[in-house]
Amino acid sequence: MNKEIILQNDIATLCYYPDHKIIHHTIHKFIYGEVFREVLMTGAETFERKSCQKWLSDDRKNPVLRKEDIEWGELYWKPKVLKAGWKYWAILQPEKETGKIAMKPLIEEYLKSGVTVEIFDTPETALDWLMKK
Repeated sequence: MNKEIILQNDIATLCYYPDHKIIHHTIHKFIYGEVFREVLMTGAETFERKSCQKWLSDDRKNPVLRKEDIEWGELYWKPKVLKAGWKYWAILQPEKETGKIAMKPLIEEYLKSGVTVEIFDTPETALDWLMKK
């Protein structure tokens, strides 16, 4: 599968799969603040520019999201990707239970917004599901 790396550093990698119009972020360690926002907004801009509908979040290595980052996402990122046509979200949840607990209300909010959300254990199964959508 063709893959374009949009952003890559020691904290996160952001990719785009042009054949299936999928944005995919992988968090490598705890992410917060400006780095978190850069990854999400760069992804959102690509999502919008390439007319995507699918996003894969690999958050296994991110223990938890800070409250400030969740609030920022609700105010700035969420409206941008929803307006761009976001329909499918594949998630690899944080390995730590606290991270999974923190993700639950976010997942519920996006479900209410019309995004189909599925949780997976591996990036391969998540990508396979998104490619079929």
